[in-house]
Amino acid sequence: MTSEGCVRVAAVGDVHLDADVLGRYRPALEHLGDKADLLLLAGDLTRHGTTDEAQCVAREFGGLAVPVIAILGNHDYHCDQQDEVTKVLQDADITVLECAGTVVRVGDVRVGVAGTKGFGGGFAGACASEFGEPEMKAFTRHGRELAERFGVALAELDCDMRIALTHYSPVPETLLGEPQEIYPFLGSYLLAQAIDTVPGVGLAVHGHAHAGSERGTTPGGVPVRNVAHPVIKQAYNVYQLSSVLAPA
Repeated sequence: MTSEGCVRVAAVGDVHLDADVLGRYRPALEHLGDKADLLLLAGDLTRHGTTDEAQCVAREFGGLAVPVIAILGNHDYHCDQQDEVTKVLQDADITVLECAGTVVRVGDVRVGVAGTKGFGGGFAGACASEFGEPEMKAFTRHGRELAERFGVALAELDCDMRIALTHYSPVPETLLGEPQEIYPFLGSYLLAQAIDTVPGVGLAVHGHAHAGSERGTTPGGVPVRNVAHPVIKQAYNVYQLSSVLAPA
């Protein structure tokens, strides 16, 4: 911690690791303990979601000087091996969240992180609804159910600081630069609703939008950061949180 009550949060997403790019991030990560107190991985850790690629992620991001907390992204689900991918990462002491939370201690501060892949659906004025064909209802229902479970995980954290970690975006502002036609496939306002429902969330982090922009804010005022590697263009960004919350 840089000062009393200040936590340094490193974050990156969409690293899309396989054997061809293994080692790209590790030199910067070796010094992470001097710059941050924990590392968040915002999904799309692999190219196609295979266990071999997950082993590359484990080698790249395992054994660091700070706790590493991750979620999976859509790429990590592609080969239907998401459970196996999760186990490989967890075996490397990387905490993987899906509609769940974890608390880590940074000095005397309990930092709570709740995470979900999330899903699409769109934003106010241009969003899907649970109406019509079964396929449309299933698409929309999946996003709603994940957002609801994510909100519960956020609320149940017993901590001093809360962080929301998703792959899909909770706000349209961090999608600026992407074609508006694909916004419904990049995020959902339901994630922002879940975040804003819980008092005291200090930061929301996501990936997925490679051509988006870094900064946004939920309607309730929570800072949102798109940390997709093509956006931040470095091994990780570091954000400082200094607001100590009352215990949940």
